[in-house]
Amino acid sequence: MFDMGFLELMLIGVVGLLVLGPERLPKAARTLGLWIGKIKRSVSGMQREISAQLEAEELRQKLNEQQKKLDEGVKQVKRGVESIAEEDAGERPSASVANDANKASTAAPAEKQLDDALSRARTGSEDDAQRPADASTADKDSAPDEQHR
Repeated sequence: MFDMGFLELMLIGVVGLLVLGPERLPKAARTLGLWIGKIKRSVSGMQREISAQLEAEELRQKLNEQQKKLDEGVKQVKRGVESIAEEDAGERPSASVANDANKASTAAPAEKQLDDALSRARTGSEDDAQRPADASTADKDSAPDEQHR
């Protein structure tokens, strides 16, 4: 708090002894010490509360940032599924006529369409994952034939 050395404290003690006298100086020093202790405790409590509030605000900001990222990811996935559903709807006229008539008679909710598109996308990605493996083995088989020519 204050930058006071031993000489300053002794000077204050001598002045206090002269002003208050020997009977009241110990009681005044005790009271002053209690007040200083109370002030220090209240300042320390305020500092703890302020730091807790700052940490809580930082956590709120991080939570909001993560929520925004999550919302953006959900929007991107939704757009991707919707685009797959639209692509699939464009390819569907070549599918079976009975299936189209059944779907035309009962309008499926958007959620059902999204679920269907997502399942088709999953099966399509599994097929895509298998195709490069087949292509790589075909490349290996054709490579020795080219070397023999």
